[in-house]
Amino acid sequence: MKWVTRENANVDRIACPWLIKRFIDKEAEFLFVLRDKVLEVAEKEGAHSFDAEGAKYGHKGDKCTFDALIEAFKLDDPALLMLAKIVNGADTRNPDAPPESAGLKAIAFGYALTVKDDHRKIELETPMYDGLYEWCKRELGN
Repeated sequence: MKWVTRENANVDRIACPWLIKRFIDKEAEFLFVLRDKVLEVAEKEGAHSFDAEGAKYGHKGDKCTFDALIEAFKLDDPALLMLAKIVNGADTRNPDAPPESAGLKAIAFGYALTVKDDHRKIELETPMYDGLYEWCKRELGN
């Protein structure tokens, strides 16, 4: 399935492709387009839209798109839920964010500043999310 979002991805728009590929749609293909073209491209391509104005999956209240996908697909893995708190804290102004959120935010913004191609960001940051997920599992005793 195709998934479409805004170009110039940062925290949530890189964390979500990781989540989608690992837990929702292993064959996912990601399209990064201009902000005002997300819904148009999603309709044309028959794609799921995410993390954009009017997208099928997006921010709601204090929840980021990563949270929205976890809820929509009923993912209940405790380590994934722990990771979601870290991602949320890195992507929002959540005052109760875990301390790991600050590190994730710094690293993700660093990639956004140095890597312009969004697909390359996914490639480079995927091992980081794999590592964070494994760390969460260990922290929870799994």
